[in-house]
Amino acid sequence: MSNAKQENPDSSTTLTDEELRTLDAHWRAANYLAVGQIYLLANPLLTEPLRPEHVKPRLLGHWGTSPGLNLVHTHLNRVIKERGQDALCIWGPGHGGPAVLANSWLEGSYSTTYPDVSRDAAGMERLFRQFSFPGGVPSHVAPETPGSIHEGGELGYALSHAYGAALDNPQLLVACVIGDGEAETGPLAASWHSNKFLDPVHDGAVLPILHLNGYKIANPAVLARLPEAELDELLRGYGHAPLHVTGHDPMQVHQDMAQAMDTALDRITEIQRAARQEGGTDRPLWPVIVLRTPKGWTGPAEVDGLPVEGTWRSHQVPLAGVRDNAEHLQQLEEWLRSYRPEELFDERGRPRGQVLACVPDGARRLGATPHANGGLLLRELPIPPLERYAVAVDKPGATLHEPTRVLGDLLETVMAATGERRDFRIVGPDETASNRLQAVYVASGKAWQAEMVHVDEHLDRHGRVMEILSEHTCQGWLEGYLLTGRHGLFSCYEAFVHIVDSMVNQHIKWLRTSRRLPWRAPIASLNYLLTSHVWRQDSNGFSHQDPGFIDHVLNKSPEVVRVYLPPDANTLLSVADHALRSRDYVNVIVAGKQPCFDWLTLDQARAHCARGAGIWTWAGTEDSSREPDVVLAGAGDVPTQEVLAAAQLLRHHLPELAVRVVNVVDLARLLPAEEHPHGMPAAQYDALFTQDKPVIFAYHGYPWLIHRLAYRRTGHPNLHVRGYKEIGTTTTPFDMVVRNDLDRYRLVMDVIDRVPGLAVRAADVRQQMEDTRLRHHAWIREHGTDLPEVADWTWTA
Repeated sequence: MSNAKQENPDSSTTLTDEELRTLDAHWRAANYLAVGQIYLLANPLLTEPLRPEHVKPRLLGHWGTSPGLNLVHTHLNRVIKERGQDALCIWGPGHGGPAVLANSWLEGSYSTTYPDVSRDAAGMERLFRQFSFPGGVPSHVAPETPGSIHEGGELGYALSHAYGAALDNPQLLVACVIGDGEAETGPLAASWHSNKFLDPVHDGAVLPILHLNGYKIANPAVLARLPEAELDELLRGYGHAPLHVTGHDPMQVHQDMAQAMDTALDRITEIQRAARQEGGTDRPLWPVIVLRTPKGWTGPAEVDGLPVEGTWRSHQVPLAGVRDNAEHLQQLEEWLRSYRPEELFDERGRPRGQVLACVPDGARRLGATPHANGGLLLRELPIPPLERYAVAVDKPGATLHEPTRVLGDLLETVMAATGERRDFRIVGPDETASNRLQAVYVASGKAWQAEMVHVDEHLDRHGRVMEILSEHTCQGWLEGYLLTGRHGLFSCYEAFVHIVDSMVNQHIKWLRTSRRLPWRAPIASLNYLLTSHVWRQDSNGFSHQDPGFIDHVLNKSPEVVRVYLPPDANTLLSVADHALRSRDYVNVIVAGKQPCFDWLTLDQARAHCARGAGIWTWAGTEDSSREPDVVLAGAGDVPTQEVLAAAQLLRHHLPELAVRVVNVVDLARLLPAEEHPHGMPAAQYDALFTQDKPVIFAYHGYPWLIHRLAYRRTGHPNLHVRGYKEIGTTTTPFDMVVRNDLDRYRLVMDVIDRVPGLAVRAADVRQQMEDTRLRHHAWIREHGTDLPEVADWTWTA
């Protein structure tokens, strides 16, 4: 039996017998194709009895979720076609590839994308063979899947991706199928609150479809075991009005699913009409469909005397021994023939008219929507000339600015320039103003659909700055936004961006794969601005001190990842300009929000960023007639300041020493050219850092990363890196660098220790440096502030 329960249903859909047969034919065809992909190498239409050689030697794939996904796809087709609705679907359940591929092939979008997989018997055989097969396609929804922007099996992120796709897409319906396993994850639980940020005037609609088939891989699903009333309370608490479809009998489920779909879309239409035409501002209760069907529905009821359909045993491959077990082979053939393929496909393997009667045309097919190939819709971002925002630098180190505040002025102009077209957003976990980007509020407030009170500031029902204290949700929103053809920036405290490590990993994999697909157009890069960083989290303490996101990102595909460490405001402007214009990258920019010395003019910053690493001749003391005695290198704003302070000390105490100062803004430049597109050729690296001179490298993050990047360089044995050593606390700013041996005095001691002949000749200088460090230790404990010569330090040539 089946039931579709709705509170005050808006629709009373009753399908005719012909409509039911049409929907059922499409659903059976999709189920047949899903099973075929998991099992068959040949004999796709069962024109002869099934034999072991027709079956794949390795059976991979997931059947359990496929019938439910096929049902959703079939019914989305109906409402899209009948209503002329632009739609996109996010397929959340893990490894639902067989279903989505089957439907893409049925509607013809797959054959359009891959002409060799034609919509006939030969193409069906290719479709079956390639699935989870060497040289073929993955078992989950992936970049190779037409109509997809979400990696199947990336559990937890489907709903936030869906909302990101809907933002600023007022005519788009984004359906989102949430598996009951995914529904147990923390990121998914937080993303239910995205409806408090969805503007019914300027944004599209998200229709969550919670698919409860009872089990995960081996265990019951939590939400599937909740009493219906309790689940309703949960969903209503999240701000949704639930519509239930439950059953086993296909014809009744079709009828009930059609009713639920029409009711949901009617409610969405009314919500949008009230907001857009009547100016309504009450936060609506958006519909959600709760679909309960058996796991492995229509598959084998029992295998080897054990129940399969409706249990966890149907999760992956219900019949595992088909090639060796005659009984299993017979069951597989009976299973396939139960869909009556002769009614669904003609003698040439083409879908019959009844199967395709509910399929939309052209770009409204779910596998053909341009919203799933966002680069096709992408427009250039209107970035103004940087000269309007650059800080004046008459000489290095004479003035200070907060780099991210300077960037905020630029971002405010970009936000204003995209006000009409609405294709740029800034996301972050409650830190936009904390990170000094609050200038953007002049152009757009913070998106908010929940209650507002008189003390609130900058809240805006139509805002495009998005803050929620869930890094996962921020990341998911931005990924969905970018993948559907828009631009954005994620601003975050450096220590806590680690929360999205696995999400950025999946996005990088997506970009790497999509770059190899000629039909996927490049999208805007995913840009991180990491500030409130490790060296300026002295007030918040150890818990807020972690620069390791850089290490995580640089482990990933080199053609996709970029890491930038601008040392001042103008280099941050130059880097941000490049990142915001770029395509198909993940750009990580680490920049401070605290006052920082201005080192370079805008023109100098542009040239320095173009090089990625270069000599600051004005900072060193090397004689052009000979090689330097030592190289002081820095990467990051605080390390750069310490390098320059050390160079100044060396000039004063050891004026005869030839010191070269190198600054690195693009960290990948340290890699060999054959390892990264931004890597330096060996001759260029050796010219910059020398082959045999000591290199004292002050680095923003964990020091061993620099060794890993440069380990193949000729001069690597001479490389000594100082960085964060996981030593932190609540203390003064300078004490943070002292505790981690990154301070100017320690760097001078390193020079003395490593330049041949200096250990004896400059022993007194070394002792002065060590004494100053000891004096610092006593001073901060008495006064609570840094030494005056540190706090009041300025650069002098």
